[in-house]
Amino acid sequence: MNKRHRIKKNKEFQEVFRNGESFANRQFVIYYLEKPGQDFYRFGLSVSKKIGNAVTRNRIKRYVREVFHELDDEIKTSYDYVIIARKPTSSMTVHEVKSSLMHVMKRSKLLNVSR
Repeated sequence: MNKRHRIKKNKEFQEVFRNGESFANRQFVIYYLEKPGQDFYRFGLSVSKKIGNAVTRNRIKRYVREVFHELDDEIKTSYDYVIIARKPTSSMTVHEVKSSLMHVMKRSKLLNVSR
């Protein structure tokens, strides 16, 4: 992922939490905030220590980044996204993560083209 596609600073996370909207399912919570002047999307990940050890948390983050990479053309631009993983993600495969993220993004109308 390109550096400009990342949300890293706490201030940026808090802005999305305070001013954005959210949708959730059992595996993920997605907060999103529209940024009208921005011609690309940015996203940040939050995976709590409650979910598992560092290996598990890093695996989940890799899976989510891979899903965003695969859905790059379908994800609406000019938005900031914060994805929070919940406990059930610790035992999911990459295909299950993709299915779950697509589900919650379709519900929140964040995909340009529905599959």
